[in-house]
Amino acid sequence: MAFKISSDDQEAVSDINVTPLVDVMLVLVIILLVTAPLLTQSVKVNLPKTAATTPDVKDQPLQLGIDEHGSVTLNKKPMANLTVLTDELKNELLKNADAAVHLYADHAVDYGKVAEVMAAVQQAGIVKMGFVTVEK
Repeated sequence: MAFKISSDDQEAVSDINVTPLVDVMLVLVIILLVTAPLLTQSVKVNLPKTAATTPDVKDQPLQLGIDEHGSVTLNKKPMANLTVLTDELKNELLKNADAAVHLYADHAVDYGKVAEVMAAVQQAGIVKMGFVTVEK
């Protein structure tokens, strides 16, 4: 604490110096930031081994692709035109009422072509559609 005697009224004025408190708090924050990631990896577990299983194909989304030339594929099978695509999607919808579509469109493809394919998916009756992108 610092004491200062005022010349006017002869009272002691005391101020708390907070600089050491701030220094200690910053050091504690840095220690917390350094040690927090290490705490999450501290438990080592040996998991049991099991026989390999096949994924449930019913719940897998349909992969709808449009390449840079505008060619459309459904689950890597080429589609001749949008009518054939709509018919294939309707057949898939009959097999699985909760069918979903993941749309893989090349960045060079015309937006109009993507809109036509989206309309074909909607005409088939599929309401779940996701757009697949890649991080920059």
